[in-house]
Amino acid sequence: MITGNKGEWSEIYALFKLLGDKELHPGNNEIKKIQNLVYPILKILRIEVNGNFEYSIEDDIVVVSGNEEVFRIPISEFQERAKFLLTEIKSKSGTFSIPEIEEFMQSINCLSLKASSSAKTDITIIVHDQRTGLQPSLGFSIKSQLGNPSTLLNAGETTNFVYKINGAKLTQNEIIEINSISTKSKIKDRINEIKSKGGSFEFSQTQRAIFNNNLILIDSLLPQILSFVVLNFYSSNHSKTEDLVQLTENENPLNFDTSNKHLFYNYKIKRFLTDIALGMMPSKVWTGEYDATGGYLIVKSDGEILCYHIYNKNEFENYLLSNTKLDTASSSRHGFGMVYEEDGQLYFKLNLQIRFL
Repeated sequence: MITGNKGEWSEIYALFKLLGDKELHPGNNEIKKIQNLVYPILKILRIEVNGNFEYSIEDDIVVVSGNEEVFRIPISEFQERAKFLLTEIKSKSGTFSIPEIEEFMQSINCLSLKASSSAKTDITIIVHDQRTGLQPSLGFSIKSQLGNPSTLLNAGETTNFVYKINGAKLTQNEIIEINSISTKSKIKDRINEIKSKGGSFEFSQTQRAIFNNNLILIDSLLPQILSFVVLNFYSSNHSKTEDLVQLTENENPLNFDTSNKHLFYNYKIKRFLTDIALGMMPSKVWTGEYDATGGYLIVKSDGEILCYHIYNKNEFENYLLSNTKLDTASSSRHGFGMVYEEDGQLYFKLNLQIRFL
């Protein structure tokens, strides 16, 4: 029996729905269809444990081929199954099975919920681009709004930023007092307490060198820029990435020449978000090569599917900036939010976690 959560079942829903629709719609930063732009789908490719399968669309028939066998299934069958599956996913919680769908999946050689792939690509779609006449093969990671919002960047000690505390001579008792603040917004309140004692925060380094170097590879000033964004998140009432970037842009802590209204912080953070979305992980050396993938398919809460692709770079970047926020992870698990001393210098760590809205 196949069981999975809403996000995992959304992968099968996306396969059925796209075969039923026979076309792919790009979205804008408000997660709405871009009017007058559509990509007819020629084929969908899926890697299964028992081989690679192609779902080719020919008029109103889907031809399923792979490992010699060929099935021909009417488009209407996929449309009906997608409708049924959407209702089921919406009505369930936790992990669950859907026997009626499982039977149909096996009949078309779709044997698992998640495509068998170590990369970030969940589904590969070959489309016809009417503007260029090309037939690009586009790899997508599937993000579903049917379940809980997914993370873009997971928290870990790898995503901790280390700050020096300057200007505050704290006694051992004061340090204990600050670290024992346990309000609902304890990290923010600890920061405010340090500031009230004359302390200021100066970025020192990221906790892990690999993450630091990955950031430098994207942009040499990215570690510093992110350190301001992270500090603004824990010090203000803003959590949306867009608002935090705007705040940092207004403060211009790196004194960029903004006399011609260049949006330095905005541009560099968009690059960062795109690279995380397409393969950069904090704990692994990042070479700048995207995971054979190119973007996201968003399964909206009403069942509509929109695509964002590096192929349409501006829409993809604007979508990531407008639809993410910073989030506070567990400070005890990831070891941040406490004043500590090393070689006579006081330090404080803050963590970066990014989640979809």
